[in-house]
Amino acid sequence: MESLQAPNETTLARLGLSGASLTPLESGLINKTWLAELADGERRVLQMLNPIFPAAINEDIDAVTRRLAERGLVTPRLVATVDGALWLEYCGAVWRQLSYVPGETVERVPSAAHAREAGALLGRFHDALADFQYEFANARLGVHDLDGHVAALAAALAAHAEHREFAAVESVATEILELRAQLPSLPETPDRNVHGDPKISNIVFDVASPRAVCLIDLDTLARMPVALEIGDALRSWCNASGEDSADARFDTALFAAAIEGYAATSRAFIDEAEWRGFAAATLRIAVELAARFCTDALAESYFGWDPERYASASAHNLARARGQLALARDIARQRAALEAEIERTFAV
Repeated sequence: MESLQAPNETTLARLGLSGASLTPLESGLINKTWLAELADGERRVLQMLNPIFPAAINEDIDAVTRRLAERGLVTPRLVATVDGALWLEYCGAVWRQLSYVPGETVERVPSAAHAREAGALLGRFHDALADFQYEFANARLGVHDLDGHVAALAAALAAHAEHREFAAVESVATEILELRAQLPSLPETPDRNVHGDPKISNIVFDVASPRAVCLIDLDTLARMPVALEIGDALRSWCNASGEDSADARFDTALFAAAIEGYAATSRAFIDEAEWRGFAAATLRIAVELAARFCTDALAESYFGWDPERYASASAHNLARARGQLALARDIARQRAALEAEIERTFAV
């Protein structure tokens, strides 16, 4: 049986990676990932897909990255197996390889210049896909269904009353549900083709400058209102404390830079109803993630976790829930100022 920790020689041969040296990449917590270096110096990214993803998701990645490349954007591309397939299914696992894009990833935005570059890159990504007609094999319906996530949290509280961390989780959940009841509604806008998880660690930056090179981790491609995509980006990019920090705060300088960058590259397609929803969507996504992390602090069944920093999945996800709750409170406190900044940037 194939090891779940590393590919065997048969797997490597069928991928065209015989003799390649492998270095584990630990930046992600979902797919197992290695940097593969061939004898001629070529680098590729090798991944074993998490079972939560269907193999056909690679068809979505191939279609979208072809479009991005046609529009002149840098993007990782799937590298075919020796049989010409987009992926390899072997011994119960799905394997794929992608071209390697040199650069660096970060866990927190280092500067306003980086935030501006990230915003500009995401705008170019959305613009390249604005008129792209494609039906996703992995549609990811309901990924930002806030009511559904809140219902799941309520169900987890009812089902896991004996959990060792129940009292701590219940206290956080109560605050999340109270904040959810106060959320503003979002404008009705059309769905667009989006990345689906534009957190800062999914952007490759140039090593020598703040330039944002490309978006990676494309398993989350989907269609949804663009405000939800921007909200997900901003709650990550503008969190000055880090995702797991209980005293997270929302950095308005990073926010202003990111909005400026996005506006500069999105004006060809964005409309007023969409950009007016950005602040409310950012708050909504922080609350949604707090609810999801809180749910998994009890269920311990979905999110990956870091065993080097936390004793259990429950402990890590409770820390994440507290961090997103703190961030949501700070966004709510500053929402009027954030909306004014968006108005100044887009209404010109």
